Amino acid sequence: MGPLSGYKVIELAGIGPGPFCGMMLADMGAEVIRVDRVGGSPATVGGHNILFRNRRNIAVNLKSPEGIETILKLCEGADAIFEGYRPGVTDRLGVGPEQCMARNPKLVYGRMTGWGQTGPLSQAAGHDINYISISGALHGIGRANERPVPPLNLVGDFGGGGMMMAYGIVCALLEAQKSGKGQEIDCSMHEGSAALMAMFYSMIGNKMWVDERGANLLDGSSHFYDTYETKDGKYVSIGSIEPQFYALLIEKTGVDKKEFANQFNQPKWPEFKASLTEAFLQKTRDEWCDIMEATDVCFAPVMNLAEAPDHPHNKARNSFVEVDGIQQPAPTPRFSRTPSDTPKSMGKVGEDTDAILADCGLSADDIAALKSNGAVA
Repeated sequence: MGPLSGYKVIELAGIGPGPFCGMMLADMGAEVIRVDRVGGSPATVGGHNILFRNRRNIAVNLKSPEGIETILKLCEGADAIFEGYRPGVTDRLGVGPEQCMARNPKLVYGRMTGWGQTGPLSQAAGHDINYISISGALHGIGRANERPVPPLNLVGDFGGGGMMMAYGIVCALLEAQKSGKGQEIDCSMHEGSAALMAMFYSMIGNKMWVDERGANLLDGSSHFYDTYETKDGKYVSIGSIEPQFYALLIEKTGVDKKEFANQFNQPKWPEFKASLTEAFLQKTRDEWCDIMEATDVCFAPVMNLAEAPDHPHNKARNSFVEVDGIQQPAPTPRFSRTPSDTPKSMGKVGEDTDAILADCGLSADDIAALKSNGAVA
């Protein structure tokens, strides 16, 4: 099931963005084989069970020559492999691009790091917050005259990292169909997050954006693109940018039409926002939903993680699914002819070792020997 059905991808298991990349590929039908480490695995870290869904997995000792040979054997029948180690680590282990592609010249080899494979920071440790700092992304997120606010780890890890790696792998697989050759992908989270900022670099270049926090159309400075607290202590979001949507916002909130007539009078924005703040406090979130939801105000209630799956729109589209008692996002995007299957839960570490090795042509005796010397588990 899914548009990537028939492709086989090897995932050297890591944390965060790597598993997310694997999830996106597996959700689309690719056979993603997760390679866990014997005696310990990122799959056992809390919060990764959804990210590791839809995979078979094998536990391999990457410090064992026989374990390394097992990875190379897997590559012989794969279309792609990806990893998230620091630059040079897999090369030293013996499963870098040169070693793996020697076994399979058509293999796509994805490498995902925070800083990229080269450059003065390439060997330094980092996390999402650091990567989006040097791309310009973090600087613009936050209120005026306050510190930048980390947008969870969505921009660097998942948008600029995992999603970009999945995109890169699919691009390289398409190219390999024409050339018959694989290639190495250098995916860096800081450059991925920079790509997500393309529109804002364009706006800066066209003098349509001030390079300050809380001073622009889309960063919470304007009264018509922000969140507001409601009477019951919850929140709603407003994005009434276009004039016709703005006019409807004024009508539905009941604020003074003449006072709010000049939407883009920026010096008046703080006053407008104060008036709207007071207006939204007069009703509960549900009451505002009754008034504004499904209209062209550009409105939505701010839902927490427990509430979101139960929103009527999400329920109507089956945007979330429950698998083994865990509520989670459904595979996306959707395809008319090759739909994705219902996700399967993350398996136990090493539970598919025998079956995966058998698929590679190893006999029962070969598998038993690998287990006995600790190369696999």
